[in-house]
Amino acid sequence: MSALLRSMTGYGRNESTVGGHHITFEIKAVNHKYFEFSSRVTRGYLFLEEKLKSYIQSQISRGKVDVFLQIETLEESDVQVLVNHSLASGYVTALKELKEHYVLPDEVSLSLLSRYSDIFSVHKAPENEEAIWEAVRQVAEPAIRSFIHMREIEGARLREDILTKASKIISIVDQIETITPETVNDYRERLRAKIEEFLGDNRFDEQRVLTEVAIFADKVAVDEETVRLRSHFKQLEILVDSNEPVGRKIDFLVQEMNREANTIGSKSVNSKIAYMVVDIKSEIEKIREQVQNIE
Repeated sequence: MSALLRSMTGYGRNESTVGGHHITFEIKAVNHKYFEFSSRVTRGYLFLEEKLKSYIQSQISRGKVDVFLQIETLEESDVQVLVNHSLASGYVTALKELKEHYVLPDEVSLSLLSRYSDIFSVHKAPENEEAIWEAVRQVAEPAIRSFIHMREIEGARLREDILTKASKIISIVDQIETITPETVNDYRERLRAKIEEFLGDNRFDEQRVLTEVAIFADKVAVDEETVRLRSHFKQLEILVDSNEPVGRKIDFLVQEMNREANTIGSKSVNSKIAYMVVDIKSEIEKIREQVQNIE
């Protein structure tokens, strides 16, 4: 398994003549939550389906995979023509009976008997299944390599796009962390102004003001959420460079990101932060859509 992010979409095809068989192999895949395999295989070679499934599943983990395998035998070998002697004997007896009963001049001959095709049966010797599988594997291997390479190229594009969106979200988080203390300061000043307006020159309890501001600051504090968001994005950076399939893990991580963004939004009393949260959720949704394409 290469250390590249992979898309679940891919296509590969190859055809070649191996061991007296002309083999055409085609593979394509689209997004799917799990590994799903279906195939169309030339009649008489259905024993290859399970081998193909195992071989492909050893190299990819997710996607709806469709395989087409056509095998044309170029030269027949070890073909046997067998005679049903019991049936032939029955024909001979019946023909002689007709000859004697109707006093016919003709004799029962080989050319006459050969017209009864059910006397003969053609048997093809069973093929060596392992030899056939080895021939198919040789043809399938380059197609599967091409298929995986296409998934890796698309995966690289997805990685770049996801990290760009993640970077944008982090820059918005930076702004939120800057604005939040300003929101608390604004609240303090507004509170002071209202109290002074109400009390005039009378003195007011400074400690009470500080307590109210502290309560407000606690309500609007989003430090824990932004710290967790940053942690999730650090984990995202690690996952997109992982050497194993990570689509499901990233999908779960995106759900956690969305949860933190929702919490920040619910705590926000600042219209600027509210709009920023909308932008964050929009970018997270775009990442989520891209993740649906990742193996």
